[in-house]
Amino acid sequence: MDIDSLLRLLNEKKGSDLHLKVGRPPMIRVSGVLAPTEHERLSPDEIKGLIYSMMTSERVKIFESEKEIDFSYSLPGLARFRVNIFMQRGTPAAVIRMVPYSVPTVEELKLPEILKELCLRERGLVLVTGATGSGKSTTLAALINHVNNNRQCHIITIEDPIEFLYKDIKASVCQREIGLDTQTFKEALRRILRQDPDVILIGEMRDTTTIETALTASETGHLVFSTLHTNDAAQSIDRIIDVFPSEQQQQIRIQLSASLVGVVSQRLLKKAAGEGRIAAVEVMINSPTIQKLIEEGDTTSLSKTIEESATFWKMQTLNQALAKLVKDRVVTEEEALVASNNPEDLKLKFRGVSTGAPSPGEEYEFY
Repeated sequence: MDIDSLLRLLNEKKGSDLHLKVGRPPMIRVSGVLAPTEHERLSPDEIKGLIYSMMTSERVKIFESEKEIDFSYSLPGLARFRVNIFMQRGTPAAVIRMVPYSVPTVEELKLPEILKELCLRERGLVLVTGATGSGKSTTLAALINHVNNNRQCHIITIEDPIEFLYKDIKASVCQREIGLDTQTFKEALRRILRQDPDVILIGEMRDTTTIETALTASETGHLVFSTLHTNDAAQSIDRIIDVFPSEQQQQIRIQLSASLVGVVSQRLLKKAAGEGRIAAVEVMINSPTIQKLIEEGDTTSLSKTIEESATFWKMQTLNQALAKLVKDRVVTEEEALVASNNPEDLKLKFRGVSTGAPSPGEEYEFY
């Protein structure tokens, strides 16, 4: 048993992640469910052999010093992998996520068409949010891919590590990996505006430095994409504001309300047919009403405003997206209710009772 064979097995089973730890067989996550393979339980020596075979001597030094490391790994002709190695109970362990070589499209992921319009803005901030494993990286790749296919521009990405690889189509794409092409997010961001970017992808909004740079870049004529580990638009706005000290928060609200283009929040659900998952996507566009709510700090009113703006602004709440997926028999009611932030409201939608402004019988064009 070698690491490449296990990664090929991951691909054959159409899994998303491979888990390795001492005392358990290799485990593969398929359609969100983690299950053991038919291999024997892994010994400490086997784990070390599998994990160390993926690392250069320099990465081994970093891992043994810091006790964890992130990097990318490739199997030519098959896929790339995002690797996280860490220590647990004194032994190495790893979680390896598969990243296909082909970059997905908005259509292939069945994402809302309005996202294409967000991608072609000249300036502003676009956030893709969701829990770990919700498909943020894949959605972000589809958005960057759409820019690449439709704009003659310079795209710079800062990633930890690089996941999807972009070929120049209409755009010139420069991808920078933390630890390989630059030492830290902070260093990369400090210099990025000198590199004449039109579009910037920041892998994650981690701290005040990252957020301030993203806001400044979006205010000065750049389109900025980034991610947050938040569940919906309101939580995303609160997370950004709360990072800053109280005396600075109103200024950040004003900056964010002026520069935000939209927030895309998603959850992955099992398909009713059994194989594969699909994203339920909340979309908030920074309309004049949304802008005013952000500036005033009234994030509790965002969800209601999103629902009421479904027709004109093509926004949608998570529950509207879930109701559409159930109506189209893509997911089950049970699966949708588990994913919902407000199951009681979703039950009303199943019965055809709207809690928003659209009139009875009006068609929602979500996808």
